[in-house]
Amino acid sequence: MNKILEKKALADNVYWYKVENPDIARARKPGQFLILRVHDKGERIPLTIVNSMPEEGSVEIIFQVVGKSTKLLAELNEGDHILDMAGPLGTPTHIEKYGTCVMVGGGIGIAPLLPITRGFKEKGNKIISILGARSKSLLILEEEMRNCSDTLHVATDDGSYGEKGLVTDVLSRLCRSGEKIDYVVAIGPVIMMREVSKLTKEFNIRTMVSLNPIMVDGTGMCGGCRCYVKGESKFACVHGPEFNGHEVDFDRLAIRLNMFKSSEKLALDHECKINRG
Repeated sequence: MNKILEKKALADNVYWYKVENPDIARARKPGQFLILRVHDKGERIPLTIVNSMPEEGSVEIIFQVVGKSTKLLAELNEGDHILDMAGPLGTPTHIEKYGTCVMVGGGIGIAPLLPITRGFKEKGNKIISILGARSKSLLILEEEMRNCSDTLHVATDDGSYGEKGLVTDVLSRLCRSGEKIDYVVAIGPVIMMREVSKLTKEFNIRTMVSLNPIMVDGTGMCGGCRCYVKGESKFACVHGPEFNGHEVDFDRLAIRLNMFKSSEKLALDHECKINRG
């Protein structure tokens, strides 16, 4: 179980793994995630299940190296085993035929957006996808998203690929063009989801976002992934991770995401010092 069957680098410090786990592969639905540990003293890392192959008993995950634990995960190779994986967790995405749906992904947020987009397409929705990254070297899953979209737009901060600008620039243009948009899904950095939600609220377009606060147990008991939706306390791991973007308190979410930045930096610096001897 949890054997790494395949490993690929998708972009700078972004990796794709195919991992053996028949139980999760059979049960997984779009929008769900798993939690893994690299070793018995390691932290629990929540990662979206990008795809599953029940017939071969494997799941696909994508992650970005941002701290000590993801650095250790990236050091594993094909044939190595991940210590443990729990899942599928979270509430599956509610998917139905809405009409014209705009899927907005920023950075590593494109990974969880992909299975949701596939599900929406299979239901017969018209899909317009907008992908954003800081530069071309950080853009992931473009072809996979293109294959399940009717139209695809790419925007990069530095203009190295696609059009120069933000995903919200493209979305604003679509909204103001007269294109009838029935539903928007936005997954990416907090500031991106916040700005998308502000824009769609102006046009009264139903909007779903996927939140990624700090998670520990993934069952709602630790309270680490607390977020505030419509003024009420929710746990992203069990009540989400998807919520109405017009009801999320993004400012409080941003504060929670920054709570452990200093601790993570200390852990990563300590690991680097040990490796240097």
